[in-house]
Amino acid sequence: MSLTTLHAFKALETHFQDLKHAHMKDMFARDPQRATRYFLKVGDLSLDYSKNRIDDETLKLLRDLAEECALKRKIEAMFSGEKINTTEGRAVLHTALRKQTQEPVMLDGQDVMPKVREVLARMADFSDALRCGRWLGYTNQIITDVVNIGIGGSDLGALMVCKALKRYAHPRLNMYFVSNVDGIQIQSVLDKIHPETTLFIVASKTFSTQETLTNALSARAWFLAHAHDETHIAKHFVALSTNKQAVQAFGIDTNNMFEFWNWVGGRYSLWSAIGLSIMIYLGKENFYALLQGAFEMDQHFKNAPFEHNMPVILALLGIWYVNFFDAGSHLIAPYDQYLRYFPRFIQQLDMESNGKRTTLGGEVVDYDTGPIIWGDIGINSQHAFFQLLHQGTHLTPIDFIASLSKEGNLPGHHEILLSNVFAQAEAFMKGKDYKEAYTQLLEKGMPDTQARALAPHRVFSGNRPSNMLLLDAITPKSIGSLVALYEHKIFVQGAIWDINSFDQWGVELGKELAKDILTQLREGSAQNPHDSSTQHLINLYKTYNKGVLHAD
Repeated sequence: MSLTTLHAFKALETHFQDLKHAHMKDMFARDPQRATRYFLKVGDLSLDYSKNRIDDETLKLLRDLAEECALKRKIEAMFSGEKINTTEGRAVLHTALRKQTQEPVMLDGQDVMPKVREVLARMADFSDALRCGRWLGYTNQIITDVVNIGIGGSDLGALMVCKALKRYAHPRLNMYFVSNVDGIQIQSVLDKIHPETTLFIVASKTFSTQETLTNALSARAWFLAHAHDETHIAKHFVALSTNKQAVQAFGIDTNNMFEFWNWVGGRYSLWSAIGLSIMIYLGKENFYALLQGAFEMDQHFKNAPFEHNMPVILALLGIWYVNFFDAGSHLIAPYDQYLRYFPRFIQQLDMESNGKRTTLGGEVVDYDTGPIIWGDIGINSQHAFFQLLHQGTHLTPIDFIASLSKEGNLPGHHEILLSNVFAQAEAFMKGKDYKEAYTQLLEKGMPDTQARALAPHRVFSGNRPSNMLLLDAITPKSIGSLVALYEHKIFVQGAIWDINSFDQWGVELGKELAKDILTQLREGSAQNPHDSSTQHLINLYKTYNKGVLHAD
């Protein structure tokens, strides 16, 4: 059955007609306990979801929808290792990577946990050796720079965590991330480092990803131009992969290949060997704390009733806005400089997961699915695109994220930061009507005629929904919980929309076409015909570079 034919969905449609014109400021006026009733704390995370266009009936009907979609059973299926990634025939077990108890996790009759613990132990040994100076380069110098070469899930998660937790980093180590196949990025990194003191981490499950291998080969060529001897590669390159033959052909010692598995999706992989850069940069104890925070959120998600379940509540609120208010986008606004890469990470996590239009049964949906995720540092955004959010015509729900602790900040700064995030949430909720705007202008001494003309431009409709996510402090444990919270929120939404949140076929078509175009750009012959626009663009490139010798 289609989602839109379910009893709970139809009940929500009726309820929406009753509620769609209600204003949140009136809801707060009628219910003095609203803020405490729509509040939840899990570990180091607090969620205030009172500034949403909901009442108790909304939440009940949304939970009914979750139950009618068999959400509980789907959660159990994921944790138990069922192959819920149906288009690829794979289990989805990133939760096993951070499991802190001794119970087995079975897949095809085998417990995956011994291998998970084995790889984690090897990562810890390697990171310890590098951090304490036992691991030396080919000239017996200690490593001072680490370059992670990957793309997508092999880049964004580790990048985000390393930036978020930079204050926990080893003081000797500089961490760089290279993902863009545009040579400018890797060249800018190579210009800053030295071959004798640099370790390259090549992150590619198949060891065949074009962008990653292109950058890795450029790094290899740069290294050998200085080291001259290919045997030295073993001291300066490690691989995060499953393709032992390709790793060996590259020159990397397979003893320095760290494995992960096809039941770990790329965008869910920072907990696996893909997190080696995190462990090196932050140390094993902080990496373990990251896993602990995620595990605690896993346990909460798996066991808490829906009415007190943080990922479920966030997911259902998102469905309420996407499917009933036609909200096509969702903003992530962290008010913490350490979290500046978090919106980019959630963009991939959410849109690559739920940017789908085909149900698990192969039918095209007749309802909207994943919203466009976007965002930036909130304090900067107030002076950029918040104008549209306040007075524009689009409804965009917002996740505000901040930390309560002001430790490490300069005196007076954190209070200004939090005053702004709290004020923005209040302003989006309350708004300002014409009477308030008009009265304020008169009180400033403006003539009546001028005040009447200007007041409409100072009206804010308000009634714009937001969630307030507060971390006690930015720590490895709280970041682990925060990431796991969003992972599970996205899973819940995919489960209710009846889509596969764990494949990503949408990235393949462009890659396929690029292979043929690359051949034509380099060799001049096309295997397949192109449309006139594409062919014209190819010809422009070839004409401009005619006679130029390229070293590819």
